[in-house]
Amino acid sequence: MRDLKEYDYPALLLNFSSLNKAQRRWRIAYAAIYSVRAMLSLVKEIVPARIAPKSSDDASLSYTALESGDGTQINSMPLSYVPDIDQEQLVKIMKGKDLPGIQALGGVEGIAASLRTNASKGIHGNEQEVNRRRDLFGSNTYHKPPPKGLFFFVYEAFKDTTILILLACATLSLGFGIKEHGLKEGWYEGGSIFVAVFLVIVVSALSNFRQERQFDKLSKISNNIKVEVLRDSRRQHISIFDVVVGDVAFLKIGDQIPADGLFLDGHSLQVDESSMTGESDHLEVDHKDNPFLFSGTKIVDGFAKMLVVSVGMSTTWGQTMSSINQDSSERTPLQVRLDTLTSTIGKLGLTVAALVLVVLLVRYFTGNTKKDGKIEYNGSKTPVNTVVSSVVRIVAAAVTIVVVAIPEGLPLAVTLTLAYSMKRMMSDQAMVRKLSACETMGSATVICTDKTGTLTLNEMKVTKFWLGQESIHEDSTKMISPDVLDLLYQGTGLNTTGSVCVSDSDSGPTPEFSGSPTEKALLSWTVLNLGMDMETVKQKYHVLRVETFNSAKKRSGVLVRRKSDNTVHVHWKGAAEMVLAMCSQYYTITGSVDSMDSTAKNRIQAIIQGMAASSLRCIAFAHKVSSNDSGGLEEDGLTLMGIVGLKDPCRPGVSKAVETCILAGVTIKMITGDNVFTAKAIAFECGILDHNDKDEEEAVVEGVQFRNYTDEERMQKVEKIRVMARSSPSDKLLMVKCLRLKGHVVAVTGDGTNDAPALKEADIGLSMGIQGTEVAKESSDIVILDDNFTSVATVLKWGRCVYNNIQKFIQFQLTVNVAALVINFIAAVSAGEVPLTAVQLLWVNLIMDTLGALALATERPTNELLKRKPVGRTAALITNVMWRNLLVQSLYQIAVLLVLQFKGMSIFNVRKEVKDTLIFNTFVLCQVFNEFNAREMEKKNVFKGLHRNRLFIGIIAITIVLQVIMVEFLKKFADTVRLNGWQWGTCIAIASLSWPIGFFTKFIPVSETPFLSYFKNPRSLFKGSRSPSLEKP
Repeated sequence: MRDLKEYDYPALLLNFSSLNKAQRRWRIAYAAIYSVRAMLSLVKEIVPARIAPKSSDDASLSYTALESGDGTQINSMPLSYVPDIDQEQLVKIMKGKDLPGIQALGGVEGIAASLRTNASKGIHGNEQEVNRRRDLFGSNTYHKPPPKGLFFFVYEAFKDTTILILLACATLSLGFGIKEHGLKEGWYEGGSIFVAVFLVIVVSALSNFRQERQFDKLSKISNNIKVEVLRDSRRQHISIFDVVVGDVAFLKIGDQIPADGLFLDGHSLQVDESSMTGESDHLEVDHKDNPFLFSGTKIVDGFAKMLVVSVGMSTTWGQTMSSINQDSSERTPLQVRLDTLTSTIGKLGLTVAALVLVVLLVRYFTGNTKKDGKIEYNGSKTPVNTVVSSVVRIVAAAVTIVVVAIPEGLPLAVTLTLAYSMKRMMSDQAMVRKLSACETMGSATVICTDKTGTLTLNEMKVTKFWLGQESIHEDSTKMISPDVLDLLYQGTGLNTTGSVCVSDSDSGPTPEFSGSPTEKALLSWTVLNLGMDMETVKQKYHVLRVETFNSAKKRSGVLVRRKSDNTVHVHWKGAAEMVLAMCSQYYTITGSVDSMDSTAKNRIQAIIQGMAASSLRCIAFAHKVSSNDSGGLEEDGLTLMGIVGLKDPCRPGVSKAVETCILAGVTIKMITGDNVFTAKAIAFECGILDHNDKDEEEAVVEGVQFRNYTDEERMQKVEKIRVMARSSPSDKLLMVKCLRLKGHVVAVTGDGTNDAPALKEADIGLSMGIQGTEVAKESSDIVILDDNFTSVATVLKWGRCVYNNIQKFIQFQLTVNVAALVINFIAAVSAGEVPLTAVQLLWVNLIMDTLGALALATERPTNELLKRKPVGRTAALITNVMWRNLLVQSLYQIAVLLVLQFKGMSIFNVRKEVKDTLIFNTFVLCQVFNEFNAREMEKKNVFKGLHRNRLFIGIIAITIVLQVIMVEFLKKFADTVRLNGWQWGTCIAIASLSWPIGFFTKFIPVSETPFLSYFKNPRSLFKGSRSPSLEKP
């Protein structure tokens, strides 16, 4: 805030004629503040110092702090406070980028003062203050269209053609039944179909509704970005939803701007506004010509402090986002493949149903069907009502076959397993942004990973310091020349995006460091070991220009002017060998400057290599006195000030995770910006490289070497490379492209803005939740919340689990479909009737599709999944192992039920109604027992780990209880009769034979050639077979 003394106060009061309404308000407010300050200054002179009032946060809420010159107090917002600035006018100025409007309000500093914000200390962070600002200016949230309700999905379910046909059949059946048998007896058949269809609709609607809510929750989590703000003089991370007007927010490369605001302070700030304007050119933002920063846009270069002036629905981004509904109808590649499978099976079912319909109608109208011992159709003697009722019953039976044939459970199983795995992966530190990543990750053959923060802890600490050719130990820092020490203070204190905040504690003033782990380590070392006072350093120099660090340059620079003598200084900091290449001299411990001849340069390079071989990250500092204060930073003829080695230990469990991935057939490639010696040391420590490797030379390359290969050389060598050092984001992108061309399914980790192209190019992009920029996160498919490679291995396991669970359910579902279709078709053609009625088939469809999907789709991943090879990009969804299992079980069920259909009455000496109930009960129980077989496609022990899956046990129990109710108590509804204990025992015994049959089936070897390809290429029938133990999953 400007000093009030520099204004002509009477002139400000009297010169109102040329001002608009907002400016008059500002002048009145200004006059009030001036008056209060004048009175307070009088009080200071009169009241003795000894009765100074106690300060407290509560007191500050009813007191306006006006000390702005030295920033000793933070302005607070009293509960009675009315803003000096018209919020609507401010929003209008932001939208129109009205620079004169900003100036009319006193500039950015004037707006900050009016919002009671101290630019150097922020706002008060107490809850009362934040809530007051939220009440006055609104919250940083958007009004989203309401999510789709349950009734919407019920309505969608009614649109299904087969459901509409069944409802029409049910209506006709109900009408004719009541007319023929009266209301008391006639409603059973039609009413039963109504109830069954209603259950199918409700279950389908509930599952889709649940999926919608799951997406809504994930959307809220993925939008909950962490923002760094200044409150109570401390930099702190808060949720984007907690940002309020008046906050001072820090912005750096890759950040998404959290709200509309104005540029307060910073350097070289460039913004990508393409998300709002569609323009690809980056816009430069500064204090003078363009201070406007808009919510939702991205920082592509530089850093800054921003004053938040509009939040939530007051921002352009908020109004845009409020009109956009989250699309949860994303189709994953596996879902698309399943849609094709469902369509194929549906067409087959339709064909069978049409044949059954024709056969039954022909048999009926030719007098070949009987009811209660009498011929059903007797020409013109048969009443029309009876004919129509019989035809409706036949059509309903045919349509029901279609309903059973179409495996609605497949998309439901995919939805359930994806939703379940996404929820579980959240607790395993992985947030899925794109559904397809869940399944694709299971097919990954290569993982390209970063080093820092992913394989290592990203907890940097300076452990080595070399000044020239001398190693400086912690106890000998006092021997360093004061001139060199002052230069080191400049190099770390001015050339940094971090900060130091000194807070009072019981043990005295304690410095707190913020910024990236590297910046914090360097600042901590300079303050605690070398005795730097950062505020003093900043006061002595004026920053002219800043070159921010990025992955391509691997260095950052600053141009400063010393206030005492107006000399201009250039400071560079970055990767040791790159900074060394810019130097022609070096400082010694005494402060003298020696020439950097070839001998000295070789010795210093050896020092760097030695530190790197000890897993240290090497950072060098260089300096030069410059005569140019307006152009770019000079990059040659510098003097080397020193080299520090930062230790970043490997994460616990990383070597085990790497070993697990390698055993799973997944190659790990480490791509890092560190030099080759550090990279190799970490790679050996993590297990990516092995000391016994003979091809170590080919396994480790530098980025420049890789990009200079010819296309042929690159394609030839890319699979052997396991470490790429000194790489740029473009090198990472190049490697991903090469690996994909070789047929690999590639997963890539990335955290920087420049990693976005590689993350998008990869089959699975994995961004880092802690160190990752918002640009990287938006380009990724999965966010690793703890930045840990162990979590990447967990995601791999979950990906394989998703694919495996869906295959289990396909095997189980197709067994039901094949058996039901064949039984009804053979019975209809040979006997003129279907043993399983429409209601019974709908019941089987309901419990097998829904409950079966829920049971098999929620199996948790096991370590056994990581002992298999990755599933290929074009591998068959239904493997030969699955065909073997489902065909054997289907043939057994068909054989048993056909025997019961044609010989059941004589074998059990029962009437027809009991025989039909036995068929229905046996068929359902066969599916219950086969559900256990489906848990393991290749392993013979299907009960392993069963006790840990309580959901599976619960669903089996519910299915059995519901089946007992259907048979014993809902006789009219299900068209069944009660069974005695012996008959129940027989049904269970027949169904339980599924277990030993499944056990011995797994001894049958299967061919390597996909089953369906035999029909395309008959010669493949003569190829050999192999043991199932070698079969890919």
